[in-house]
Amino acid sequence: MDNLNELELQNLRHLIGAHCTIEKKLNDYASQCSDPGLKQMFEKDAQDAKESKEKLIMFLG
Repeated sequence: MDNLNELELQNLRHLIGAHCTIEKKLNDYASQCSDPGLKQMFEKDAQDAKESKEKLIMFLG
């Protein structure tokens, strides 16, 4: 988007990076989890973080 200023772009990059980190950590937690309910929760939350990251990336395209 041409309408983003430098600060908004910096904040957007920070948010994308944070969602990426959250997605990776939650997937790692899910892979180590033996409780099926908890594992499913981690996987769903990781998927939600991935979807949010992808939506934020659309603002850069």
